[in-house]
Amino acid sequence: MNRRSPLLVVTVTAAVLTVLATLAIRHAARPTAATGPAAAVSVAPGPRILARSTAPGSRDQLISVRADRPGARRVTSSVTCARVYAAGGTALCLRLDDGLKTYQLAVMDDRLKVRRTIPLVGVPNRARVSPSGRMVAWTVFVAGDSYNGGRFSTRAGILDTRTQRLIPTLEDWHVTLHGKPYTAVDLNVWGITFASDDRHFYATLSTRGHRYLVRGDLAHRTLRALRANVECPSLSPDGTRIAFKSARDDQPSHGWRLSVLEVATNRVTPLAETRSVDDQAAWLDARTVAYALPKGRGRSDVWQVPADGSGAPRVMLRDAASPAALTRAH
Repeated sequence: MNRRSPLLVVTVTAAVLTVLATLAIRHAARPTAATGPAAAVSVAPGPRILARSTAPGSRDQLISVRADRPGARRVTSSVTCARVYAAGGTALCLRLDDGLKTYQLAVMDDRLKVRRTIPLVGVPNRARVSPSGRMVAWTVFVAGDSYNGGRFSTRAGILDTRTQRLIPTLEDWHVTLHGKPYTAVDLNVWGITFASDDRHFYATLSTRGHRYLVRGDLAHRTLRALRANVECPSLSPDGTRIAFKSARDDQPSHGWRLSVLEVATNRVTPLAETRSVDDQAAWLDARTVAYALPKGRGRSDVWQVPADGSGAPRVMLRDAASPAALTRAH
């Protein structure tokens, strides 16, 4: 069972938050041009891609582009987020609460109207919405866990937007590792991705310096480890494959390689992107995944690559991050 000092968990200083914020949004990118009224940005299902801008003059503002022509005219909203994702007519925005100078999550409808906000103890890192739009999940960086010597940890949570049931952490769930029940004080969970049934999900679990792909069950509050060295999973629209990053030589300091795992066969296919991808990839469709790559000074571009290991990576969207394909709800 996890035993953490509540006082240490919540005492994240402003200085640490500033450093973490820089780390958490280093993938960000910016649009070359921002046009169109804010009201035109919608996350209703349709042939569009939602993302976050990091361009000068529109940093952190949400943008929308056509899925078939992402490099063409983009529409910009006045809504700002440090991390965003949308599916099924629901948007999850992790953002700075200007009044309190801390972070919060905001659940929004298809017109980006806020339905609920929840304070976050930590700095935004990952965000996901289930295909139906019902379940939302997030990951934040935190500091102060007593077992971790003051180094950064993560905390993941889930909200059922229909029942309003809040799960602030998964680290007290029942964990099965190597086929046996497992307990440790250093459990960290991050990078949740939902299945279409609004009950099961995949995520990353770390303990004792190792990272594992786990399958979660919301009904039974269980996490079952499936494979080592898998981070930031992203389930395909048909639920048969998982895009993920893996640490080179099992050492995060060596960078990450983007790959796709076939769930049924456990076969891994490295993708044509050979640069280090420190992001949770997003599926644009059944054949393509997208991800952000930094290009200096807080800017990044969204790239895309075939999910079968063929082809070559190419820029999909300049000056953007946190892509979400609205053509499908995932």
